[in-house]
Amino acid sequence: MTLASRFFAWRNKITPATHKVKKQTDVIVPSFDDAKLLTDIYMPQGDGPFPTILIRTAYKRQGFATYARIYAERGFITVLQACRGTDGSDGEIGPLLLEREDGIATLDWLKKQSWFDGRLGTTGPSYLGYVQWAICDEMPQKSAISTQVATSEYKNVLFPQGAINLQFWLSWTQLVEGLRTSPPKFMFGVITGNVEKPTKSAANSLPIVEADIAATGHQVEFWRRWMLEEVKKDSHWQTLSQSGRLGAKTPPNFFVSGWYDFILDELIDDYNRLRKAGHTPYLTIGPWIHVAPELINESVRSTLAWMKAKLMNNPSDLRKKPVRLHISGLDEWREYESFPPPESEQVTHFMAPDGALAAQPEKSADPAQYRYDPNDPTPNLGGAIFAFTGAGPFDNRELEARPDVLTFTTEPLQKPLTLIGKPEVTLFAKSSLEYTDFMARLCDVSPDKKSTNICDGFIRITPENSKKQADGTWKLTISLHHSAHQFKAGHALRLQISSGAHPKISRNPGTPEQVDKVPEMLVADQSIFFDKKHPGALILPAYKID
Repeated sequence: MTLASRFFAWRNKITPATHKVKKQTDVIVPSFDDAKLLTDIYMPQGDGPFPTILIRTAYKRQGFATYARIYAERGFITVLQACRGTDGSDGEIGPLLLEREDGIATLDWLKKQSWFDGRLGTTGPSYLGYVQWAICDEMPQKSAISTQVATSEYKNVLFPQGAINLQFWLSWTQLVEGLRTSPPKFMFGVITGNVEKPTKSAANSLPIVEADIAATGHQVEFWRRWMLEEVKKDSHWQTLSQSGRLGAKTPPNFFVSGWYDFILDELIDDYNRLRKAGHTPYLTIGPWIHVAPELINESVRSTLAWMKAKLMNNPSDLRKKPVRLHISGLDEWREYESFPPPESEQVTHFMAPDGALAAQPEKSADPAQYRYDPNDPTPNLGGAIFAFTGAGPFDNRELEARPDVLTFTTEPLQKPLTLIGKPEVTLFAKSSLEYTDFMARLCDVSPDKKSTNICDGFIRITPENSKKQADGTWKLTISLHHSAHQFKAGHALRLQISSGAHPKISRNPGTPEQVDKVPEMLVADQSIFFDKKHPGALILPAYKID
């Protein structure tokens, strides 16, 4: 055991090690085009045979070395591989491209190894989860997978509704380039919190394609290729989509995510694909952001329990119910047979004059109005974003004080209200522009007036995707991301409506977005309606909690 693996196991209450480990470094695995993929092998010592766990990462093998050793110390041969174009492996990072081809080549290589006995598990978060889906239909019969904060479909994650997930792209580009050029400098920026400063500055770059220089100091090949070419090609997205591989023969999977992870909804889509195909996948969702250390710790524990059950036929470490959810507000965990749990009750709050959320719609009311200026875009604050600092729940009062943010708030609750699932907002709106966005965010307002963001969503309007009603209004449905939260008695629900969340979503200039040109920035005058003919509302799936 190393000091790191011993400390990690102690701190996270992981079962004791059973094997000493011998490590082979920089083993070459040839891919389909003879590209050399550098691979480390952690071999348990003692009588085998041992099942194998494969981890393929784009983020430096050293960052996952402790986890690889922990698996090996508990009887799993662990193969830790650097993806193409990273950490010494040949080629250029796609990203996401050629991961299926490289993954299948690695599977072929594994089958030729004398120590491989046909039992295979895969694990890893984020990018490391996507590469698992890319080969899930080619794995041996005795296999299992364990994906965390990942999805088989990245189109809506990277370009939601045709907008750009600018926060993600700029932060991830810095991550990949930082690990490539100067890992110590990049990690120092993560520790000090300074890594997010270039993101905020670069997000204001126009045209958008030049933001890579502002973020990293130089042009980034994959950024420009994606922004200028790949995003426009249907064939590109067809190649990247792995959701069609999920079916009845998919290896059993254990999902782990967080309520403030920006991939949560897409991960739950994968969960539902497996459920529909007849599987009983396991699912854990905690109060975590994408890069939370607690999420990684839970992922390691879940992987060990899952692989022990599925590859060693020993389910003793698995919980009885497949779904485990953290309920924020209540700050407790609950276990269920499926997600979302059955027997929800729909609770509706209607927007009303004077910033109220009421039990019944108003018979008549003047619309609420605000002005959105892309030159001073409504900022994003916390939430489900890819960031090392600044993601998760925050006090939103400063954001709500802006003139371009409307708020609608209930009276203090007489009894607790527990949300589990995906809220929706029905919005009736007009705009002075044909191209515009509408954002909705649900917050919990405590008795001391602190307004904490729970979940949010947005919709991008274009002439092609929207049809006005006879009176000129749009009737819009905005899906907020999945959540589980209890609004306690004495607290209130608050709904924010705005037209920007910069740089989480690329700001809408009021014209068709062109990443290679400086757009004309048009101011949008927005009107939100909430009368009998326009019953704008917040709709929540509510549950009784014992």
